[in-house]
Amino acid sequence: MYMGQHPAKALRHYAAVDTGSRAEGANPHQLVKMLFDELLLSLDAAALALRGGDRAQCLDRQTRALAILHALETSLDFGRGGEIAVNLAVIYREARKRVLEATAQHRAEPMEQARQFIADIADAWGRIG
Repeated sequence: MYMGQHPAKALRHYAAVDTGSRAEGANPHQLVKMLFDELLLSLDAAALALRGGDRAQCLDRQTRALAILHALETSLDFGRGGEIAVNLAVIYREARKRVLEATAQHRAEPMEQARQFIADIADAWGRIG
């Protein structure tokens, strides 16, 4: 039914349902992992859109990436996290800066640099869980 009329809309709906289902049973560590996974996908899609000249898709994925970076930074507990939390905040800010730079300059390289920063953190996060 959905697929015949608006396949892209249907796929987004099904993806949202899947994400919602996974989030319901997740513990806090798993929720952060889900954020990292979504962030990496958004950064990849934005870089690909930049390379392909698809400004609308790039801006959509950029907005998603920036929102997740903001959520990750605001969830940091500086009281308990100390220097690690401060260092993560610096990395998240630098990643946001690179994402904005990539879009403003129509260059994928800064987006890919931001992705690498996050991939390193996501990998370490996955190992502790």
